[in-house]
Amino acid sequence: MTYRLAIFDFDGTLADSFPWFLGVVNSVADRYGFRRIAPGEVDGLRGLGAREIVRAFGVPTWKLPLIAAHMRKLKAAHHGAIGLFPGVDRMLRELAARGLTLAIVSSDAEPNVRATLGAANAARIDVFACGVSLFGKAAKFRAVLKQTGIAAGAAIAIGDEMRDAEAAAAAGIAFGAVAWGYAAADALAGTGPAALFRSIDEIAATLAPP
Repeated sequence: MTYRLAIFDFDGTLADSFPWFLGVVNSVADRYGFRRIAPGEVDGLRGLGAREIVRAFGVPTWKLPLIAAHMRKLKAAHHGAIGLFPGVDRMLRELAARGLTLAIVSSDAEPNVRATLGAANAARIDVFACGVSLFGKAAKFRAVLKQTGIAAGAAIAIGDEMRDAEAAAAAGIAFGAVAWGYAAADALAGTGPAALFRSIDEIAATLAPP
């Protein structure tokens, strides 16, 4: 399949933010009154979807926007602690050079995303759709399609969580799963992705072969 538009998730897909997340999540749990994550249960959580995790930790739905806003503030204060996965610079450069339209749809704030990307990478992104709610990606995917004028059949969403797969299906676009992010690769494979990328270099090789 030839794609004209690649829509990237950010955390866990382009940015190696999971170690940072594990370092702050229990302080956020204390602040907002949900259960802490025990070290021994991290691997098990990587096999669950977002809704299952929210239920498992007893997070009321009404608190989700408050928690998301707090996490964005923490990110802004500590963005220097989060870097890109090795190879992201090269991959974005190759995709842009071969004419793909690139977008980022993220729950993080746009200034945080731009700061972690760096100026050169940010300049390669045609559309930023940030500040997305936990389960609001499908609407943002549709908005990106409308803004770019690219048909759903020529787009692929690339992410590291089951909710990315669900949102792509709801928007009628293909899903490409990455094996290095928040969710376990086996769990993502179970969603039936159009592609399961085992390395950063596979993305450019698949979407824009030489």
